[in-house]
Amino acid sequence: MRLAWDVARRYLAPRRGGRFLSFITWVSLGGVTVGVTALIVVIAVMTGAQEDFQEKILEANPHVLILEHGNSLRMGDWRPVLDTVREMRGVVSATPFVLTKVVLVLGDYSQAADLYGVETESLGEAATGIEERIRSGTLSLEDTESGLPPLLVGSRLADRMLIFPGDTLLVASFENIRRDPFGGFTPAMRQFQVTGTFSTGLYDYDITNLYARIGDVQELLQLVESDQISGIGVRTDQPWAATQLADEMRGRLGYPYDAQSWAVTNSALFAALKLEKLAMGLILFLIVVVAAFNIVSTLVMVVVDRTREIGILKSMGMTNQRILHVFMLQGVWIGVIGTTVGTILGCVLSWILDTYEIIRIPPDVYFIDRLPVSLQLPDVVLIFLASIAVAFAATIYPAIQASRLEPVEAIRHE
Repeated sequence: MRLAWDVARRYLAPRRGGRFLSFITWVSLGGVTVGVTALIVVIAVMTGAQEDFQEKILEANPHVLILEHGNSLRMGDWRPVLDTVREMRGVVSATPFVLTKVVLVLGDYSQAADLYGVETESLGEAATGIEERIRSGTLSLEDTESGLPPLLVGSRLADRMLIFPGDTLLVASFENIRRDPFGGFTPAMRQFQVTGTFSTGLYDYDITNLYARIGDVQELLQLVESDQISGIGVRTDQPWAATQLADEMRGRLGYPYDAQSWAVTNSALFAALKLEKLAMGLILFLIVVVAAFNIVSTLVMVVVDRTREIGILKSMGMTNQRILHVFMLQGVWIGVIGTTVGTILGCVLSWILDTYEIIRIPPDVYFIDRLPVSLQLPDVVLIFLASIAVAFAATIYPAIQASRLEPVEAIRHE
């Protein structure tokens, strides 16, 4: 094998001045390096997008939503349901919430939004990251000096409407419209005072979501007397097992209650991201395949250029198997070195993109404001092994052709 490697190393170099690699070897090496680098960076970006979406979705949404079947998003007699859910294994916390569509009015401008009424005083952990920040005091829903109920506004919505802490907003709900004495329809309206803004990093949430105390939202919707809520938010100890836990809740609570995990409610988004990651990976893997064709052409040209030398080596006693090893070692060397360099460059470039956030993207189009990058060891190992496997496969045909050369015909070759 040592002899085969010495010959292979000599064939990688130009015919004259053999200390450096030949130009065609550099081309093959560069092709593999570029392909692996591009593949690692793109896969890291797609993985980062999935993780970023998951983190931000769980910041504003519970792991499991418990709702009651019906025409309206309302749940009555919910306290026994809450107690039952809290006793289940795997449940960290469960809190009620109220959700309604509203219109914000500030001066002459109005904007549709989603108003969430959340529990701020119950014992135990919160069901979402937003609730946790409210309970810890990072976001304030404390009583205001004016006596108006407090309100938290998404940062994007606040920027659009030029809303600042201390401003008074008119909130109108169309869920309980009343007919006035003149035959018209009047929505339920109430003034709120802005006590702060929040940011989740997801454009859709920051442009539409509002948060207030659950009692204040119940008063707006006239649900205090009936003590109705919209549903119950549940946080689990294992977010990835939320779907299984939701199935258990559905079976235990029975009709008319339904339990939906965050993975199910956002399944379309994550399915699209997964498909996009697969598609991009396959497309960019073609770059590595193209680089493998460069290895094939390189070895074929070496066989043609070194035919006489191969004949001399075989006439001196070098076996077909060793000739086979010579050309396989050339291709594998190009594949291993190119893949190693490409892996290092891909990891470094991914780290730079993640650390310094060089690439900014429009959040109103892509839901996020920066290019997320997450490099996973299994992805890197898979790309590394696949690239070397393709490089090895590219050596088979040229190596077999070289090993089959007849010594006499090879020596006579011009």
